[in-house]
Amino acid sequence: MAAVSQKDFTEALSTGRPPNIVKLFPNSKALIVSGKAIDRALMAKGKAMTIAANGRNLLVVRGALAAAQRANAAIILEIAKSEGGAGAYCAVNFWNLARIVDSLANEMGITVPVAIHGDHYGIKGDSDVEKAKIEIPSLFDAGLTSIAIDASHLPDEKNLQASIDLAGYVPAWAGLETEVGEIKGKEGLSTVEEALYLIQGLNAHDIFPDWIALNNGTTHGIEESEAGIQVELTASIHQALKPYGVSGAQHGTSGNSSERLRRITAETATTKANVATALQMISWGVKVNDYGNAQLDKNGEFQRAPKAGVTDDMWDQMVKYAQEKGWKKGDYKKLNLPFENKLLGQSRDIRERMAKSVEDFVYTLLTSVFNAADTAPLAVEAILAAGSYDLGAKVGRIEDPAQWDAEGIKAKAAALDADKGPQGDFAD
Repeated sequence: MAAVSQKDFTEALSTGRPPNIVKLFPNSKALIVSGKAIDRALMAKGKAMTIAANGRNLLVVRGALAAAQRANAAIILEIAKSEGGAGAYCAVNFWNLARIVDSLANEMGITVPVAIHGDHYGIKGDSDVEKAKIEIPSLFDAGLTSIAIDASHLPDEKNLQASIDLAGYVPAWAGLETEVGEIKGKEGLSTVEEALYLIQGLNAHDIFPDWIALNNGTTHGIEESEAGIQVELTASIHQALKPYGVSGAQHGTSGNSSERLRRITAETATTKANVATALQMISWGVKVNDYGNAQLDKNGEFQRAPKAGVTDDMWDQMVKYAQEKGWKKGDYKKLNLPFENKLLGQSRDIRERMAKSVEDFVYTLLTSVFNAADTAPLAVEAILAAGSYDLGAKVGRIEDPAQWDAEGIKAKAAALDADKGPQGDFAD
């Protein structure tokens, strides 16, 4: 499919950018759109999903944007609450990601549609709900166009109730993701019944998520086992949710082979695939395998790709810093915050090779694994067909609200047979 015509791009730029983006960037030529537009594009192509690239550093964002333009693909740039919230371990955060994307897109001449997603906005108790009522509007003031309200750490009843309580703080035009089951590998897998409970309860309250994330057998971070995404489980849940128009959001994509990811693309309703750790490692110059897993040498140290990523001296500084902190390999993500400015202070050729490595990796995912090539025009078509930045819900209310009042929510939750798996810190 050809790239978007100048006429259609200009019209989409005029009508497709949400009001917060227009206010922040009135003269911009970056097509930052609602997450809904990205989801609709992948649905229109069918059996396709795009990357939701966690921009843990600016050079990852640059590389992901370049890959999307090269693949003519609609894309999502995101940062999670653990990465970029109030207790961030990255310099890229909820409040500056949109500004970074807009600046880079204008500099680089990016014309594909891009959504700005706040991932894993975690809710772990009542106090988080109250804080969220203040903080979520601030995120959209800063340029988010999509968000994942993640109360999956809570029991099913409280997950649903927190999601209902906070949905009104998300603009109606914005992309919305919900989650059932913490992402913790093979423990506490999500069930069809749990997913239906959450989506039906939301539907009864006129809340229509674009995506649902599941605990379908994968993990965040560096995945060292052969466990991974349970394709059949994912497909069965998506099939049960089909009447509600909810697409899948696949978390923990790093750690799964290209073969398994192609199956997720072909056999499920997934349109959004989060990739974080692999992009971080690639930008630094760490070798990764087909699973996106960092490669270790015989001494258990990260292997470096030749003539890639940061300089040898910079890498030595990073390793020394981590060792002094007593960090394990999975803690290296915490290097993002103290080293961001040092990475940006490297010579141009080093910065360019860091971004280029990310670009090549993301391009391969988009074109050879996710089937996302040429979805940019489909997102523009969806915007032009709607004549608005607000694409509306994919379905209307199906469930009876009377069955989903406070007592109904509690009674239905009590009837669920749910194994939440072990307790622990499973933050992204």
